[in-house]
Amino acid sequence: MDFTLLSAATSGLAASPWVALAYLASGVLFILALRGLSSPATSRAGNRYGMIGMLIAVVTTLGTHEIASLPEILAALALGGAIGWIIARRIAMTDMPQLVAAFHSLVGLAAVLVGWAAYLNPEAFGIVGADGQINPVSRLEMGLGIAIGAITFSGSVIAFLKLAGKMSGAPILLPARHVINLGTLIAIIGLTGYFMTDQSLWVIATVTALAFIIGFLLIIPIGGADMPVVVSMLNSYSGWAAAAMGFTLSNTAMIITGALVGSSGAILSYIMCKAMNRGFLSVIAGGFGADASAGGGEAREQRPWKRGSAEDAAYMLGEAEKVIIIPGYGMAVSQAQHALREMGDLLKAKGVEVKYAIHPVAGRMPGHMNVLLAEANVPYDEVFELEDINSEFATADVAFIIGANDVVNPAAKTDKSSPIYGMPVFDVDKAKQVFFIKRSMGGVGYAGVDNDVFYMDQTLMLLADAKKMVEDINKGLAH
Repeated sequence: MDFTLLSAATSGLAASPWVALAYLASGVLFILALRGLSSPATSRAGNRYGMIGMLIAVVTTLGTHEIASLPEILAALALGGAIGWIIARRIAMTDMPQLVAAFHSLVGLAAVLVGWAAYLNPEAFGIVGADGQINPVSRLEMGLGIAIGAITFSGSVIAFLKLAGKMSGAPILLPARHVINLGTLIAIIGLTGYFMTDQSLWVIATVTALAFIIGFLLIIPIGGADMPVVVSMLNSYSGWAAAAMGFTLSNTAMIITGALVGSSGAILSYIMCKAMNRGFLSVIAGGFGADASAGGGEAREQRPWKRGSAEDAAYMLGEAEKVIIIPGYGMAVSQAQHALREMGDLLKAKGVEVKYAIHPVAGRMPGHMNVLLAEANVPYDEVFELEDINSEFATADVAFIIGANDVVNPAAKTDKSSPIYGMPVFDVDKAKQVFFIKRSMGGVGYAGVDNDVFYMDQTLMLLADAKKMVEDINKGLAH
């Protein structure tokens, strides 16, 4: 392709119909990608659609904008591609949530940099009016893009630090935080509106600084079980930032892609909040565990409990007719998904019905458990969402909990003082037998509350590394 033949927004020439067609094709492929990614069975195809759509969009954009020489473009693509390839090869599945948060931060930072580039050199972006000033509408788009991008960047950095364990996952509550947050947001909105009448440097610089600050302030008080909502929320923010910059750049592909990511992230955040019986604003305002009295990392009282062994579990699982497995973040940490799939195969070979129950907020990001089970080649038709399988616990011989905690805690149904009260949870207390794998009795779930399931008469606690315990159970089943 001759990268100088196609029209460019910066040249002022009429756009080629082939450019519009290419962006339309990439937009359709992005929609197909989202559709494919909605199910594990079609996720690989969805991923391919997204890759092809992005390739078309990038090539078309490079061909229609004289932004750099071809060698510079190829060097940048090679550098970015090499970094992405290395990260993809080295990242562990347990680190995927913080990787997603890190990538969201890069999208936000890119929006900020593009916005500032447009402000410093508006002629190159074709957004200068007859009076020599930046068009007011372009200033609004620029201000919104920079603000949303800055919020996404700083918020994602905090989310990354929390998820990676480099910062305490517990909420950090500042005095008068609601007043500070509301005041900062009002200032950002007001200054963005004022920027349409005055394009002085101090206005856009203040908007940028305040947006970076509010992104930080919004995320540090959020902890516990709300973290999956934060990840999907930041995903939505990154999309809206990209869409705003798409208007500034007159780039149809960025507008389409940003709108798709922003809207899908917002819908996912709503679904996650609904799954926890939470309001979106209540998540942003506080979050599970925001009450310091909710939990302190230790069991709140000493009660009798029963300890089981791998031999006990192997015998009872082998004698069962129906087993429901509930995975959680502990499975991800120990990388036990492959051993768990082997256990499922051994049980099915004995005639046991095996099903996997996935809670919408299990793990540290939306779909975390689905990804791990798919990696271990667990059949898709054996994996069920909460609303589809919860009624089956009453007929289950064994509920096998591996690394999950808050999503099976009956306090969500019975204890109005609990910070997770109202969150839909699995009815594991209705199963005839419960096996609960966790490292020790000393800790509590990510939401910081104790779990009554530990102390039920039908519960046997299997205290060990999840992978090691499942491997030992498999040895017992194999004999």
